[in-house]
Amino acid sequence: EGEEYWDMIIHPKRGRKALPLVDILTISATGSEFDNGGVISNLKTKEKIGAGLTFPVASICDPRYTYSVSPYQTAAGSIDIMSHVLEGYFSRTEDSIMSDYFAEAILKTVIDNLPIALKDPNNYSARANLMLASSYGCSGMPEYGKEYSGWPCHAMEHQLSAFYDITHGVGLAILTPKWMRYIVNKDSSTLSRFVRFAENVWNIHEGSDIEKAYKGIDCLENFFRESGIPMSLKEVNIDETHFEEMAIQADRNKRLSTSYVPLEKEDVIEIFKACL
Repeated sequence: EGEEYWDMIIHPKRGRKALPLVDILTISATGSEFDNGGVISNLKTKEKIGAGLTFPVASICDPRYTYSVSPYQTAAGSIDIMSHVLEGYFSRTEDSIMSDYFAEAILKTVIDNLPIALKDPNNYSARANLMLASSYGCSGMPEYGKEYSGWPCHAMEHQLSAFYDITHGVGLAILTPKWMRYIVNKDSSTLSRFVRFAENVWNIHEGSDIEKAYKGIDCLENFFRESGIPMSLKEVNIDETHFEEMAIQADRNKRLSTSYVPLEKEDVIEIFKACL
């Protein structure tokens, strides 16, 4: 019942199952071929809502189908893969060793293969490795045994792309390094995790712990930039107009209180401002 289809999306008793879905993968990014997630946006109401009903019954994954993906979307999709991994990697659980090594392997796979795919779009090996990274990245497997981290960058980015026509991976690229710098300053207990990230993903072994942490974040940011992605909100024509409203939405139901470093509305606004 209702006057618009959107009523069905936001209704508390919305559908509990989906029609059988066959997925033919045409971009390496969200992991739709291997997970149950789906997201739908309503730019009129500034809402972006996810649901977990759409595990495909079968997926056709042929790297050749991604040869024609533009460099911009290839980079944006690859950044989304990395973000899926990073959201779980920055967790309070320190002894889920295999999950950490698995996450680091996926990150390094993207770091190694994205530049090749950008230079040579028809490189089967690069496209295949990015495709597998996509499947594993959002499968939940890199998070096995780890405390839930709240996925704060996705919570914040979903507001950017609910209010503006911005590519999801681009929003994540802009937000993630700024979020990293903000939380390592806010909570010194995160330092050891950032040192591990710098050492195991970027092979940084020189300097003090805080120097290594910042170098790791810089390497990530430079990798995004060198992939041809805008690295500030101003570059994608986003200003401060809706920051407060977006921050409130990002923390609806206090979801950011369970983040790796808990965030409140004021924290989110500061992170948005750092992205300008």
